[in-house]
Amino acid sequence: MTMLLKRNAQLTHEEFVKHHIEKHGPLFRQIPEAKVHVIRYLQTHPIKERSSVIKVDDFDGTAELWFDSVEGLDKVLTSDFYKMHVWPDELTFLDHANTKVTLGYQDDIIGNETELK
Repeated sequence: MTMLLKRNAQLTHEEFVKHHIEKHGPLFRQIPEAKVHVIRYLQTHPIKERSSVIKVDDFDGTAELWFDSVEGLDKVLTSDFYKMHVWPDELTFLDHANTKVTLGYQDDIIGNETELK
């Protein structure tokens, strides 16, 4: 699951990043079902430097979560801990209406295990 994140308009970008890294990430790690079904969780936040050759959108960050299956994703996102703690936290720092989510699989193009050997 890859999410392109937009912050709650009441927060600055810096406040959003701090909350995402220091509060939300550790809170998500506490979900018991995540310990079983989440293989990897990455957060990415934009850098200040800009490229002259590519235009970037104004998302405040990304979250990439690797689950063992769609069923595992469902178990995590419907768990009691998620519903009681993580979801309410998301409502404090995310703009869900403007956050984009996609489910997919990964194909290694550069840096795959075979190339690294």
